[in-house]
Amino acid sequence: MANSTTAKTKAVEPAQPASMMSIIAPAVGWLIPGAGHLIQRRWIRGLLLLVSIGTLFVLGLLMQGHIYKANGGDILDILGFIGDLGAGGMYIATLALNGGQGAIAFAIADYGTKFMIVAGLLNFIAVADAYHIAIGKKQ
Repeated sequence: MANSTTAKTKAVEPAQPASMMSIIAPAVGWLIPGAGHLIQRRWIRGLLLLVSIGTLFVLGLLMQGHIYKANGGDILDILGFIGDLGAGGMYIATLALNGGQGAIAFAIADYGTKFMIVAGLLNFIAVADAYHIAIGKKQ
């Protein structure tokens, strides 16, 4: 009986040491959407991510969406900041150029704000995917 219970349990995989690619790919992928895949020679996936995340973020700016800054205020502002922060270099460049300061007074600006947040959240998923490819957990 003891033999059948040990056969059903999975062996725990030993922890793998962090490779240089598993550190660089997510960092570069966060800074430039899709770049984490591009440096791992996943050309199509990297280009699709770059185009889709970049388009979402730029459309959000063109719709005069609001960019959230770090603050300790309302929980929705904090969540908006986390979403925007996911866009990486685009978020940093927008802050540096003092963009995304539109007041959300009409529906299009509100949609633009959501576009930029979704772009950041999609980039977080892309960063996780680049990391999983780098450690060999995903092809």
